[in-house]
Amino acid sequence: MFARGLEGWHFIVILVIVLLLWGAPKLPGLAKSLGQSMRIFRKEMKGLGEDKAADKAADKAADKAPATEDNSTSAK
Repeated sequence: MFARGLEGWHFIVILVIVLLLWGAPKLPGLAKSLGQSMRIFRKEMKGLGEDKAADKAADKAADKAPATEDNSTSAK
């Protein structure tokens, strides 16, 4: 069953089980909260990608910057 993947009738069986467990009146609220969770998850994943790109850019800029020595503490 799982080797070939989920087929259309699998989704129908899952939908019937969900209807039996939660009932029809609660499904819109369940779908809404699932949608909100997915939206938050995508936003956070996008933010992580942007943070990673910014870190790489900062590392490249730090590598390209010329190294300077601190000569202010010379021996007297």
